[in-house]
Amino acid sequence: MLDTSPLTLVVERFADRLRATPQSRLQRGAAAEALELARELAVRAQRLESAASAAEAGAAPGAAPGAAPARVVPDAGIFVVGDQVAVAGLDLAEALRATAAAPAPDDAKAPSAMLDEAVRLVEQAEIRAMR
Repeated sequence: MLDTSPLTLVVERFADRLRATPQSRLQRGAAAEALELARELAVRAQRLESAASAAEAGAAPGAAPGAAPARVVPDAGIFVVGDQVAVAGLDLAEALRATAAAPAPDDAKAPSAMLDEAVRLVEQAEIRAMR
């Protein structure tokens, strides 16, 4: 099983920082940065879940016939972006664990590489949001 605790830790840390961030900083761009991150994490999780569903259904790798378009994390306001980052990040961590447990096609990116990439993505977003 893939250990996704590095992703969980950085996501929870950033979400906690966002929840404690003053309104003025959120309005100056921290909330927009966090929403962009939440949307990206959600898209990545949905891609993994769609690929897993297609594989279970016996579809060709990379093909998800009839797959619904990615759901977009809504802009629900500056005071909820911490929760949105947390939910999207934890969803991605779960999708990565499920992907690691399932057999993958030879050309698929390794779940550990996707995990490392997601951790970097969150860390970079946190730096940009909190400066």
